[in-house]
Amino acid sequence: MLDLFTIFTKGGIVLWCFRSTNQLFAPSVNALIKSVILQERSGVYDHDGLSLQYKLDNEFELVFVVAFQKILQLAYIDKFLSDVHLEFRDRYKNDLRVDNRNYGEFDFGADFRRILERAEKWGRQQATLPKQMRSYEDSAKSKKTVASMIERKGEEKPATAGASKKSVKIAEKKKTAEMVDDAAAFNGSESPGDDLIMESRKKFAEKMMGKGGKAKSDKKKSPKSPQQQKSGKQMRVWDLSSNTKDLPNLDRSKDRPEDVKSEFTANDQIIGSMRGGIQDLDVESDSEDYSEDEEDEDDDGYKEQRDRKQASGRGGMFSMFKGLVGSKNLTQEDMQPALDKLRDHLIGKNVASDIAQKLCDSVAGKLEGKVIGTFDTIAATVKNTLTEALVQILSPKRRVDILRDCLEAKRAGRPFVMSFCGVNGVGKSTNLAKICFWLIENNLSVLIAACDTFRAGAVEQLRTHMRHLNALHPAEKHGGRSMVQLYEKGYGKDAAGIAMEAIRYANESKIDVVLIDTAGRMQDNEPLMRALAKLIKVNEPDLVLFVGEALVGNEAVDQLVKFNQALADYSSSDRPHIIDGIVLTKFDTIDDKVGAAISMTYITGQPIVFVGTGQTYTDLKALNAKAVVHALMK
Repeated sequence: MLDLFTIFTKGGIVLWCFRSTNQLFAPSVNALIKSVILQERSGVYDHDGLSLQYKLDNEFELVFVVAFQKILQLAYIDKFLSDVHLEFRDRYKNDLRVDNRNYGEFDFGADFRRILERAEKWGRQQATLPKQMRSYEDSAKSKKTVASMIERKGEEKPATAGASKKSVKIAEKKKTAEMVDDAAAFNGSESPGDDLIMESRKKFAEKMMGKGGKAKSDKKKSPKSPQQQKSGKQMRVWDLSSNTKDLPNLDRSKDRPEDVKSEFTANDQIIGSMRGGIQDLDVESDSEDYSEDEEDEDDDGYKEQRDRKQASGRGGMFSMFKGLVGSKNLTQEDMQPALDKLRDHLIGKNVASDIAQKLCDSVAGKLEGKVIGTFDTIAATVKNTLTEALVQILSPKRRVDILRDCLEAKRAGRPFVMSFCGVNGVGKSTNLAKICFWLIENNLSVLIAACDTFRAGAVEQLRTHMRHLNALHPAEKHGGRSMVQLYEKGYGKDAAGIAMEAIRYANESKIDVVLIDTAGRMQDNEPLMRALAKLIKVNEPDLVLFVGEALVGNEAVDQLVKFNQALADYSSSDRPHIIDGIVLTKFDTIDDKVGAAISMTYITGQPIVFVGTGQTYTDLKALNAKAVVHALMK
């Protein structure tokens, strides 16, 4: 049932290959190398109807790849890959040494068929076994962090607080009653004493009793006077009672004379501040850095430590790593405590839990079997490996130069079209205005297509941005050319049709860039997702940008996966246009919890083109991969 199994070196030399069909597998294997192995990802990779899995041997620098039909569900693939890996390296380890790499013919066919038959038999046995109860380690409860189960001071339940208050009141009442009883008993005694003191105590007791009686008497309700009686509820009369005569006042689809007069005063300081490329993002963190000095101090006490339950008390998130030092091959058991600590740290930095687990698996797969020298520590090795992987994930896989693409489209005599999509309330219109300001700063005219025909006030919001941007860059400074225009058709219209008319108008008017603003929609709303796929299919924009919040964690994975899936399923095209890039908004609200950037980029493989860092037009930055990873690793 396997279509392909191949063993090759990291340098590209094929040592052994098995093929059950005459199909050409080179494109699938090349796609696996480019999209998964070089990106240090893990799991099953689907390409052209095939499912591919791989396993690395870091000691001999080998790659084992298996391919089978995507429709098949083969439960024995992981075990089969491990068995072939162990059998091949143990049999030919002398030929695979670094100092004796004279590769010849490897007669591995008989062993391969024997291992395959054994794995298939094991798979059939596993299928007939009754379903076993899930262990605690596989349950969702085991995935909870320790921090979520700690009860902190001041987090008392309301019921407990109420009970304590009630008991205090009862105690106070008992104490007052005892004081009165003692005073009365003392007054009634016949012991000799000063009459004045006795009289004072008697008056005090009567006074205390009188207060209680007064309090009770105060609680009695006095009869209501005729003036205090409430009158019946009166109907409220609104200023605009939604009559037909109020319709002209409520209609805001067209500008009125008083609306044209904008109170916006142009800020000359921001004019010219965004010419050229966008500045890189600077991420600051208040957390303590992982220092090599602390690592050296802790290494002396834990040099041969292998107890996974004990952790050193210093060194931040890498304290688990510092006890793992040696000169032998790294194993999964050696790295497991360190990987668990690393996974919890990534989740705490707002990385989605599934992505954090996959990153840890990728680091383990890259380091397993690697020989660590005597003077190298696992702490430094794991940190460097993870940092390289994260920087590689955030680095764009293709050139992203929007200004250059806009100028090329301008020379070709057509407008450059960008479409924005995303869920509700993430800041699509606001960041569209920021990008518009950046484009007109670089002398590119922009047409904004108001395709959000659902949300009340969406068109008016874009119209206000258009006035402000034209006030910053008036037509007089650009040869009488209006730099920003708004194409609108009101509410309740077809968004795809409005976008098509806007692009046609921009082409006729020689406008350089078209920015399409779409309505916010949840990823599970099928009718709205179909409408978005129709808009992109009909108009074929040059760039489709997904706008997402930096505040989300696991939700980012669900949003991006379902948006991409909807664009692919509902486009009715052999090569659907899916998300090309990401705009990450509200980045100024998360401090150093920058994990959403990792989650979004890991899921789509597409770059983060813009980062929103505030509410003004200049609060637009480009992602600095090293700065984000630096904040993530603190």
